[in-house]
Amino acid sequence: MSKHQSKETSIAIIGAGISGLSCATELKALGFQVQLFEKSRGPSGRMSTRNGDNWSADHGAQYFTARDPLFIQELNTWISAGVAAEWHPRLKAYDDSQWRESSSSENRYVGIPSMNSPGKYLAKNLSIEFGKTINSIFRQNNQWCLRSLETGNIEQQFDYLILALPAPQTFTLTNLVDPSIAEKNKVDIFGCWTVMASFAEKQNIPFDAAFINGQMINWIARNNSKLGREGLETWTIHANPQWSQQWIELDKDEAGKRILECAKGLGLDCQNAQLSIHRWRYASGYLGTNPGFTVFDNIQLGLCGDWLHGGRVEGAWLSGFKLANEISIHTTSSNE
Repeated sequence: MSKHQSKETSIAIIGAGISGLSCATELKALGFQVQLFEKSRGPSGRMSTRNGDNWSADHGAQYFTARDPLFIQELNTWISAGVAAEWHPRLKAYDDSQWRESSSSENRYVGIPSMNSPGKYLAKNLSIEFGKTINSIFRQNNQWCLRSLETGNIEQQFDYLILALPAPQTFTLTNLVDPSIAEKNKVDIFGCWTVMASFAEKQNIPFDAAFINGQMINWIARNNSKLGREGLETWTIHANPQWSQQWIELDKDEAGKRILECAKGLGLDCQNAQLSIHRWRYASGYLGTNPGFTVFDNIQLGLCGDWLHGGRVEGAWLSGFKLANEISIHTTSSNE
């Protein structure tokens, strides 16, 4: 199939996180017509940044790593574009009520000047409708039809549909067309309660980030230790996945209160801080089989996301990239 032929194939992608953006970028490079729909006001999904009054905090993914050659090549593109850089925090770990220097030597990277910068970089050349919550999908005359919560029926119909969403949101939509998809792809998804604390004065804490083991909290990081961050000193505190999932329906203020009590016991007293609390309902979890992506040829449907590729930012990007190339191969063979 030539590029001219592939442009006749229209593809809708629901979700403009890293997997959706990666998939759309590669599909566009292969000559497809691609339209993304994203319920939020901007791209990047859980690679996100919260902005407040003279403060900001990366409150989703805290950093990412790069091991696969394909993703390393993409990361180098981001670094060259000035939207990512290596992060060198003073890193500690807390085990059995004792602090120690972290033994982890892995290279860590962050978006510049915020974690959502690589996503914004990918999104700038894509067609994305923000503020569109797709709550219904169905097939009609071998085309995909979509409905949004905000505006009803989407006028355009599509040859192919890709869901680049967390597993629970994916299955909510696939249940409308084939309930067996969810039944065959069981995955445990955990939420994450997050507190952001901004201080008028610099905090005398002897580390920039710390892994916390055996506590309600599992991560603390000084956002200002990352390149390009300005404004008040701000710390991001993540509760651990098991505790977060157990208390996912807890009142927001009560969740924040419990997390801050734990943080105080670890040396970060947020009594005089400006606080922001966020609940990530779908933060982590992935299939043990690690298929990378999933394609249903009979209905022209594809699934991608970090939960299909071992978790992590790298997994999300690889899942979308590999799905795009698989769709190109399938579309080529069906048009020959």
